[in-house]
Amino acid sequence: MVFQSYALYPHMTVFKNIAFPLKAQGVAKSLIPQKVEWASGLFGIGHLLQRKPRELSGGERQRVALARALVREPAVFLLDEPLSNLDAQLRASARDELQQFQRRIGTTTIYVTHDQVEAMGLGDRIVVMKAGTVRQIGTPEEIYDEPADTFVAGFVGSPPMNLVHHRDYILGFRPEDFHPKDNSNGNAKTAAFNFNVTRVEYLGADRLIYGTLIGDFSDRKVIARLPATVTVKVEPGTNYDFAVPEDELRFFDKSTELRIAPQAI
Repeated sequence: MVFQSYALYPHMTVFKNIAFPLKAQGVAKSLIPQKVEWASGLFGIGHLLQRKPRELSGGERQRVALARALVREPAVFLLDEPLSNLDAQLRASARDELQQFQRRIGTTTIYVTHDQVEAMGLGDRIVVMKAGTVRQIGTPEEIYDEPADTFVAGFVGSPPMNLVHHRDYILGFRPEDFHPKDNSNGNAKTAAFNFNVTRVEYLGADRLIYGTLIGDFSDRKVIARLPATVTVKVEPGTNYDFAVPEDELRFFDKSTELRIAPQAI
Protein backbone atom coordinates (compact mmCIF):
# COMPACT_ATOMS: atom_id res chain seq x y z
CA MET A 1 0.00 0.00 0.00
CA VAL A 2 1.15 3.53 -0.79
CA PHE A 3 -0.39 6.12 1.52
CA GLN A 4 -1.57 9.63 0.67
CA SER A 5 1.00 11.09 3.07
CA TYR A 6 3.70 8.62 1.89
CA ALA A 7 4.33 7.67 5.57
CA LEU A 8 8.11 7.52 5.22
CA TYR A 9 10.18 7.00 8.36
CA PRO A 10 11.82 10.43 8.91
CA HIS A 11 14.81 9.12 10.89
CA MET A 12 15.75 6.56 8.21
CA THR A 13 17.60 7.08 4.94
CA VAL A 14 15.89 6.32 1.64
CA PHE A 15 17.80 3.03 1.54
CA LYS A 16 16.54 1.99 4.98
CA ASN A 17 12.98 3.09 4.17
CA ILE A 18 12.92 0.86 1.09
CA ALA A 19 14.66 -1.99 2.90
CA PHE A 20 12.40 -1.91 5.96
CA PRO A 21 9.63 -4.23 4.64
CA LEU A 22 12.27 -6.72 3.50
CA LYS A 23 13.76 -6.85 6.99
CA ALA A 24 10.25 -7.27 8.43
CA GLN A 25 9.72 -10.22 6.08
CA GLY A 26 12.97 -11.83 7.16
CA VAL A 27 14.70 -11.55 3.79
CA ALA A 28 18.39 -12.52 3.95
CA LYS A 29 20.63 -9.50 4.62
CA SER A 30 22.80 -10.34 1.63
CA LEU A 31 19.82 -10.01 -0.74
CA ILE A 32 18.47 -6.70 0.59
CA PRO A 33 20.94 -4.31 -1.16
CA GLN A 34 20.29 -6.02 -4.48
CA LYS A 35 16.51 -5.72 -4.12
CA VAL A 36 16.71 -2.08 -2.96
CA GLU A 37 18.93 -1.22 -5.93
CA TRP A 38 16.45 -2.89 -8.29
CA ALA A 39 13.43 -1.05 -6.87
CA SER A 40 15.15 2.33 -6.65
CA GLY A 41 16.46 1.93 -10.18
CA LEU A 42 12.94 1.52 -11.56
CA PHE A 43 12.04 4.94 -10.16
CA GLY A 44 15.34 6.70 -10.85
CA ILE A 45 16.10 7.39 -7.18
CA GLY A 46 19.32 5.41 -6.85
CA HIS A 47 21.26 8.63 -6.21
CA LEU A 48 19.00 9.47 -3.24
CA LEU A 49 19.55 6.32 -1.18
CA GLN A 50 21.62 8.02 1.54
CA ARG A 51 19.32 11.02 1.99
CA LYS A 52 16.61 11.48 4.62
CA PRO A 53 12.96 12.16 3.62
CA ARG A 54 13.21 15.80 4.74
CA GLU A 55 15.85 16.35 2.05
CA LEU A 56 13.54 15.17 -0.73
CA SER A 57 10.95 16.94 -2.86
CA GLY A 58 7.33 15.80 -2.89
CA GLY A 59 7.83 13.91 -6.12
CA GLU A 60 10.94 12.18 -4.79
CA ARG A 61 9.13 11.12 -1.60
CA GLN A 62 6.34 9.69 -3.72
CA ARG A 63 8.85 7.61 -5.67
CA VAL A 64 10.43 6.32 -2.45
CA ALA A 65 7.00 5.27 -1.16
CA LEU A 66 6.31 3.44 -4.43
CA ALA A 67 9.73 1.75 -4.35
CA ARG A 68 9.12 0.63 -0.76
CA ALA A 69 5.87 -1.01 -1.86
CA LEU A 70 7.38 -2.50 -5.02
CA VAL A 71 10.38 -4.07 -3.30
CA ARG A 72 8.07 -6.62 -1.66
CA GLU A 73 6.91 -7.75 -5.13
CA PRO A 74 3.25 -7.85 -4.07
CA ALA A 75 0.37 -9.44 -5.98
CA VAL A 76 -1.70 -6.22 -5.78
CA PHE A 77 -0.90 -2.55 -5.18
CA LEU A 78 -3.30 -0.22 -3.34
CA LEU A 79 -2.49 3.43 -4.01
CA ASP A 80 -4.42 5.81 -1.74
CA GLU A 81 -4.44 9.18 -3.55
CA PRO A 82 -0.65 9.08 -3.95
CA LEU A 83 -0.47 12.29 -6.00
CA SER A 84 -2.70 14.55 -3.90
CA ASN A 85 0.24 16.21 -2.12
CA LEU A 86 1.93 17.23 -5.38
CA ASP A 87 1.43 20.50 -7.23
CA ALA A 88 -0.58 20.51 -10.47
CA GLN A 89 2.39 20.48 -12.85
CA LEU A 90 4.14 17.65 -11.01
CA ARG A 91 0.92 15.64 -10.82
CA ALA A 92 0.67 15.57 -14.61
CA SER A 93 4.18 14.18 -15.04
CA ALA A 94 3.73 11.81 -12.09
CA ARG A 95 0.58 10.34 -13.73
CA ASP A 96 2.63 9.52 -16.81
CA GLU A 97 5.39 7.94 -14.71
CA LEU A 98 2.89 5.90 -12.70
CA GLN A 99 1.22 4.54 -15.80
CA GLN A 100 4.55 3.59 -17.39
CA PHE A 101 5.63 1.94 -14.13
CA GLN A 102 2.41 -0.07 -13.93
CA ARG A 103 2.78 -1.22 -17.54
CA ARG A 104 6.37 -2.33 -16.89
CA ILE A 105 5.66 -4.42 -13.80
CA GLY A 106 2.20 -5.63 -14.86
CA THR A 107 0.94 -5.83 -11.28
CA THR A 108 -2.77 -5.27 -10.66
CA THR A 109 -3.13 -1.80 -9.12
CA ILE A 110 -6.13 -0.38 -7.28
CA TYR A 111 -5.88 3.40 -7.40
CA VAL A 112 -8.12 5.40 -5.06
CA THR A 113 -8.76 9.01 -6.08
CA HIS A 114 -11.34 11.80 -5.99
CA ASP A 115 -9.75 13.31 -9.10
CA GLN A 116 -11.68 12.22 -12.17
CA VAL A 117 -8.78 13.22 -14.45
CA GLU A 118 -6.50 10.77 -12.65
CA ALA A 119 -9.16 8.07 -12.85
CA MET A 120 -9.78 8.61 -16.57
CA GLY A 121 -6.10 8.95 -17.40
CA LEU A 122 -4.77 5.99 -15.40
CA GLY A 123 -7.55 3.46 -15.16
CA ASP A 124 -8.14 0.48 -17.44
CA ARG A 125 -11.40 0.04 -15.53
CA ILE A 126 -13.08 2.55 -13.23
CA VAL A 127 -15.37 1.95 -10.27
CA VAL A 128 -17.47 5.04 -9.48
CA MET A 129 -18.70 5.04 -5.87
CA LYS A 130 -20.96 7.27 -3.81
CA ALA A 131 -21.42 6.89 -0.04
CA GLY A 132 -19.94 3.39 -0.17
CA THR A 133 -22.19 2.24 -3.01
CA VAL A 134 -20.92 1.26 -6.45
CA ARG A 135 -22.74 3.29 -9.09
CA GLN A 136 -20.96 2.04 -12.21
CA ILE A 137 -18.03 -0.12 -13.31
CA GLY A 138 -16.55 0.19 -16.79
CA THR A 139 -13.76 1.43 -19.01
CA PRO A 140 -13.09 5.18 -19.08
CA GLU A 141 -14.95 5.34 -22.40
CA GLU A 142 -18.00 3.53 -21.00
CA ILE A 143 -18.10 5.69 -17.87
CA TYR A 144 -17.86 8.89 -19.90
CA ASP A 145 -20.05 8.05 -22.90
CA GLU A 146 -22.64 5.81 -21.27
CA PRO A 147 -23.18 6.96 -17.64
CA ALA A 148 -25.44 4.62 -15.67
CA ASP A 149 -27.11 7.40 -13.68
CA THR A 150 -27.14 11.15 -13.11
CA PHE A 151 -24.47 10.95 -10.39
CA VAL A 152 -21.93 9.43 -12.77
CA ALA A 153 -23.02 11.80 -15.55
CA GLY A 154 -22.56 14.82 -13.30
CA PHE A 155 -19.32 13.65 -11.69
CA VAL A 156 -17.26 12.61 -14.71
CA GLY A 157 -16.36 15.34 -17.18
CA SER A 158 -15.11 18.91 -16.90
CA PRO A 159 -17.48 20.64 -17.19
CA PRO A 160 -19.83 17.79 -16.27
CA MET A 161 -22.73 16.61 -18.39
CA ASN A 162 -25.61 19.08 -18.69
CA LEU A 163 -28.66 17.62 -16.93
CA VAL A 164 -31.98 19.23 -17.81
CA HIS A 165 -35.25 18.28 -16.06
CA HIS A 166 -37.99 17.97 -18.66
CA ARG A 167 -41.44 16.40 -18.44
CA ASP A 168 -41.03 13.01 -16.70
CA TYR A 169 -37.35 12.51 -17.47
CA ILE A 170 -33.95 14.18 -17.22
CA LEU A 171 -32.16 15.00 -20.46
CA GLY A 172 -28.36 14.86 -20.51
CA PHE A 173 -25.76 16.00 -23.04
CA ARG A 174 -22.06 16.81 -22.86
CA PRO A 175 -20.96 20.48 -23.18
CA GLU A 176 -18.63 19.54 -26.07
CA ASP A 177 -21.63 18.17 -28.03
CA PHE A 178 -23.62 21.41 -27.62
CA HIS A 179 -22.67 23.67 -30.56
CA PRO A 180 -24.15 26.50 -32.64
CA LYS A 181 -26.68 24.97 -35.01
CA ASP A 182 -24.94 26.26 -38.14
CA ASN A 183 -21.79 24.48 -36.99
CA SER A 184 -23.43 21.07 -36.64
CA ASN A 185 -22.72 18.14 -38.94
CA GLY A 186 -25.24 18.54 -41.74
CA ASN A 187 -25.68 14.77 -42.13
CA ALA A 188 -26.46 14.10 -38.46
CA LYS A 189 -29.91 14.32 -36.89
CA THR A 190 -29.87 16.98 -34.19
CA ALA A 191 -32.05 18.28 -31.38
CA ALA A 192 -32.32 22.08 -31.51
CA PHE A 193 -32.35 24.42 -28.51
CA ASN A 194 -32.70 28.17 -28.10
CA PHE A 195 -29.80 29.26 -25.88
CA ASN A 196 -29.48 32.59 -24.05
CA VAL A 197 -25.80 33.26 -23.36
CA THR A 198 -24.95 34.89 -20.03
CA ARG A 199 -21.16 34.50 -19.84
CA VAL A 200 -18.21 33.45 -22.01
CA GLU A 201 -14.92 32.11 -20.67
CA TYR A 202 -11.97 32.11 -23.06
CA LEU A 203 -9.55 29.31 -22.12
CA GLY A 204 -7.23 29.36 -25.11
CA ALA A 205 -7.85 25.92 -26.58
CA ASP A 206 -11.59 26.32 -26.12
CA ARG A 207 -14.39 28.55 -24.85
CA LEU A 208 -16.92 27.77 -22.14
CA ILE A 209 -20.31 29.32 -22.90
CA TYR A 210 -22.66 29.66 -19.92
CA GLY A 211 -26.36 30.37 -20.28
CA THR A 212 -29.92 29.14 -20.04
CA LEU A 213 -32.24 27.29 -22.38
CA ILE A 214 -35.45 29.07 -23.33
CA GLY A 215 -38.72 27.85 -24.75
CA ASP A 216 -39.76 24.31 -23.79
CA PHE A 217 -36.68 24.07 -21.50
CA SER A 218 -37.20 27.49 -19.94
CA ASP A 219 -34.54 28.71 -17.47
CA ARG A 220 -32.49 25.50 -17.45
CA LYS A 221 -28.81 26.40 -16.97
CA VAL A 222 -26.37 24.65 -19.30
CA ILE A 223 -22.78 24.98 -20.53
CA ALA A 224 -21.37 24.67 -24.04
CA ARG A 225 -17.72 23.90 -24.74
CA LEU A 226 -16.52 25.21 -28.08
CA PRO A 227 -13.04 24.27 -29.36
CA ALA A 228 -10.83 26.95 -30.88
CA THR A 229 -11.72 25.58 -34.32
CA VAL A 230 -15.30 26.84 -33.82
CA THR A 231 -14.88 30.54 -34.54
CA VAL A 232 -18.56 31.57 -34.40
CA LYS A 233 -18.90 34.82 -32.47
CA VAL A 234 -20.89 34.34 -29.26
CA GLU A 235 -21.79 37.35 -27.10
CA PRO A 236 -23.36 37.49 -23.60
CA GLY A 237 -26.94 38.70 -23.49
CA THR A 238 -27.79 37.24 -26.90
CA ASN A 239 -29.95 34.29 -27.96
CA TYR A 240 -28.53 31.66 -30.30
CA ASP A 241 -29.75 28.48 -31.95
CA PHE A 242 -27.67 25.57 -30.62
CA ALA A 243 -28.02 21.86 -31.32
CA VAL A 244 -26.93 18.45 -30.02
CA PRO A 245 -26.61 15.33 -32.21
CA GLU A 246 -29.48 13.02 -31.27
CA ASP A 247 -27.14 10.08 -30.72
CA GLU A 248 -25.31 12.13 -28.04
CA LEU A 249 -28.45 12.68 -25.95
CA ARG A 250 -28.81 10.64 -22.75
CA PHE A 251 -32.03 10.12 -20.80
CA PHE A 252 -32.53 9.43 -17.09
CA ASP A 253 -35.57 8.61 -14.96
CA LYS A 254 -36.59 11.51 -12.73
CA SER A 255 -37.42 9.39 -9.69
CA THR A 256 -34.58 6.83 -9.76
CA GLU A 257 -32.05 8.97 -11.72
CA LEU A 258 -31.06 5.80 -13.59
CA ARG A 259 -30.42 5.68 -17.34
CA ILE A 260 -33.47 4.93 -19.47
CA ALA A 261 -34.21 4.44 -23.17
CA PRO A 262 -34.36 7.50 -25.46
CA GLN A 263 -37.53 9.57 -25.10
CA ALA A 264 -39.38 12.00 -27.36
CA ILE A 265 -38.21 15.57 -26.78
